[in-house]
Amino acid sequence: MPAVSKLVPEETVFFLCDVQTRFKNLIFGIDELVLTINKMLKVAKVLNIPVVVTEQNPKGLGSTIPDIDLPYLGPLLVATIEKGLFSMMTPEVKTILHERPQIRSMVLFGIESQVCVLQSALDFIEAGYNVHVIADGVSSSNKEEIPFALARIRQSGGYITTSESAAFQLQRDAGVPGFKSFSNVMKEEKDNTERTLQKLLQHRAVL
Repeated sequence: MPAVSKLVPEETVFFLCDVQTRFKNLIFGIDELVLTINKMLKVAKVLNIPVVVTEQNPKGLGSTIPDIDLPYLGPLLVATIEKGLFSMMTPEVKTILHERPQIRSMVLFGIESQVCVLQSALDFIEAGYNVHVIADGVSSSNKEEIPFALARIRQSGGYITTSESAAFQLQRDAGVPGFKSFSNVMKEEKDNTERTLQKLLQHRAVL
């Protein structure tokens, strides 16, 4: 694992983990979490980054929360994968990655931080990928679990970042033609970003 891992759009996939309807009333800060996820989907759209979505046992836990605007992605939504594994590293995901040998980095967000997010991150790291977990894009039914899960990921070689930081790292350059669209998204999301940071990060210890 390199000491420095920079996010490059052409080498990156976003992974949305298990934000399903049965969890809606159980997860800490679920409304703010959904705001961050939709922000990241807008970033994916502007920067042409593919997105993979998983759903844990959707027959029992429901489909992805409809407030998450997956149709907005169009063809950038590579797949919505049903899984029984807690980890997102399913056979279907392995096939997707095998078909995209240029991919080096995953940006990971969703729930729950100490279960599916953690196990996914560890499996992706073990497979040799650079894993960037969005701190304001993960949560849990027990908010006290979150900092420990993020610390475990960091101890294993993952990178803990924020939606804003990851987005600007992927954009890289204010002088390119597409920057105006990116800048518009950041301006549109400014109030939501402040809200999510205050809700989801204010009680967490510095990692």
